[in-house]
Amino acid sequence: MDYSILVQNAKDKFLSFIQSHPKPNLSYHNVRHTEAVVDAAIEMGEFYHLSDRERSLLQVAAWFHDIGYFSKGSDNHESEGANMVEKFLQSLEMPIEDIEIVKGCIDATRMPQNPHNLFEKIICDADLSHFGKEDFYEKSKLLKNEIEQSKNIEISKKDWIIGTITLMSGHQYFTDYAKKNYGEQALKNIEILRDKLIKSEVEKKAKKEEKKDVDKVKPSKGIETMFRITSGNNQKLSDMADNKAHILITVNSIILSAIISLLLRRLENNTYLSIPTFITLGVSVVTIIFSILATRPHLPSGIFTKKDVEDKKVNLLFFGNFYKMSLEEYTVGMQAVMKDYNYLYATLIKDVYSQGVVLSYKYRLLRIAYSIFMFGLIISVLSFIIATIIN
Repeated sequence: MDYSILVQNAKDKFLSFIQSHPKPNLSYHNVRHTEAVVDAAIEMGEFYHLSDRERSLLQVAAWFHDIGYFSKGSDNHESEGANMVEKFLQSLEMPIEDIEIVKGCIDATRMPQNPHNLFEKIICDADLSHFGKEDFYEKSKLLKNEIEQSKNIEISKKDWIIGTITLMSGHQYFTDYAKKNYGEQALKNIEILRDKLIKSEVEKKAKKEEKKDVDKVKPSKGIETMFRITSGNNQKLSDMADNKAHILITVNSIILSAIISLLLRRLENNTYLSIPTFITLGVSVVTIIFSILATRPHLPSGIFTKKDVEDKKVNLLFFGNFYKMSLEEYTVGMQAVMKDYNYLYATLIKDVYSQGVVLSYKYRLLRIAYSIFMFGLIISVLSFIIATIIN
């Protein structure tokens, strides 16, 4: 049998059926979703080197797996799809074995999924491949909208996100292909949902605790942007200082290596070069010392007390103030910061200020190191010239 014709017939049957049974409320389980499942099934079929017959049966199952939505709705749509595909394949006089394979694939997509062979595992993973796609959240909103319209209910954003997180956390892909290609992004999508849930809760709590008018909300966004930009600029300046110090250390290490390996051996025969050589050595060593001091980290005690939090004296955004504390103690402290906007902004101010103090220290030492290197290099060169002329 020409299985390419079988797939085309299945596609035509599906498209013809949904056109004659329009369901405008199906914003998710529509032709785009079905096509995405077909494409995923094709990719996995090729990955597992399935025969033309096997790949074709997979595609037929993919085309029919959600056709029940257009026939009798979401309830028990898998059985409806299996019945419809059975009649379709019987009309083409397909072998019973092939019909059972396709029906098994469609039945396996019933939640919770329970595939028994590779074909069913591929269809199940293809059906939920959107869990591991970057556009997952947009598709999730389409599904939420579809359920609300179909069942004439309203689902809160919080309840939907919690339900979706629960579903995805309990889900696992069955094929190695899906685990490799969708698994990592699926975990990222769960984290995105958790972040949105936290953000939603924080926003909801803030609205209950404080009723802010529009004029007060806008400046707060500007303030947050200011802190974000300032902190980012300070970090860039810190990175620049570290790079400059690294350059000085590298250059002077090369100079030291050259002097030790080349000049020191020849001083017995060229004593007139002793003073210039040791001047250069001294300049390089001192420059390296100041460069190291500029990048040398300083760690505070890493401990804060409950009174520090109550008095709003501790900056919990800097790791040096809490790295020796337990997670529970740090969580309590951060919750106190998040509850009090004045404390929060005061903490951000302290954090920016402390970054500035560290930057000042780094750049002061770095300036000294560059000055020593610049003037020392001039003196070293002049001393070599004078020693050579006198000799």
